[in-house]
Amino acid sequence: MVSRIRRLVVLIGLALAVPATPSAQDKPISAEELVKNAVNARGGAARIKAVQTQRVTGALYFGPGAEGPMVVELKRPNKLHMEVTIQDQTVVRVYDGRGTGWMVNPFAADKGPVALTGSDLQNITDESDFDGPLVDYQAKGSTVESLGKDDVAGKPALKLKLTTKSGDVRTYYFDAATFLLLKWEGIRKSGGQEVPVESFFSDYREVGGLKFPFEVNTDSPGSDFVQKLTVAKIELNPQIDDARFTKPAPPPAASPAASPGPAKENPERQ
Repeated sequence: MVSRIRRLVVLIGLALAVPATPSAQDKPISAEELVKNAVNARGGAARIKAVQTQRVTGALYFGPGAEGPMVVELKRPNKLHMEVTIQDQTVVRVYDGRGTGWMVNPFAADKGPVALTGSDLQNITDESDFDGPLVDYQAKGSTVESLGKDDVAGKPALKLKLTTKSGDVRTYYFDAATFLLLKWEGIRKSGGQEVPVESFFSDYREVGGLKFPFEVNTDSPGSDFVQKLTVAKIELNPQIDDARFTKPAPPPAASPAASPGPAKENPERQ
């Protein structure tokens, strides 16, 4: 269960940093054009950058008995606070925007708050960029390459390879008609492991002139891991106190009468 919780909180960020639609033409399209069209499809770089804070609320499902409400708050520059409640236990991840992050995980032996390091710190740093990886990708040290055409669930798609400054490689599949993101795939590193991941984006809706997917289905090829994120509400520029992005409080002590934790109930999942 602990390993699944770790994967869960790492993968949630994928639903937030969606690259940002004109119609595709039959002629070949360069990587730079594809990026421009994808950002415009989202609503345009200027409108994206005008968002100073963002709150996403919804529900997360990643297996029987492992589902519950979720809230993610973001604030410039690069601050993030995320909470996911599962079986009445709340997992918290926080990034202060200045290079320090923490995690509170009631399902782990060290419940926290634990300072994030290594790939876990890099992951939350990436997730805190709610402009998405394509906006100003060159300034971020990333490179892009067009990989031609493909299809996703029967829809014609255009593929884009993005290589980050740190060397991570990600592949994006954009709807060839709308340039909205259909699929993302890549490798996520967590806890010393490399996890192949693919996410499918659907149910796009407009909020404040920007388009967001309200459903994201994620799996890890070769494993039984599945995750479904259903967004209920996206708020742009809500008031969020800076205290939300400081070191979180430890979880409340468990009551002696409380039922056994999920790690004991499902030891095979650890």
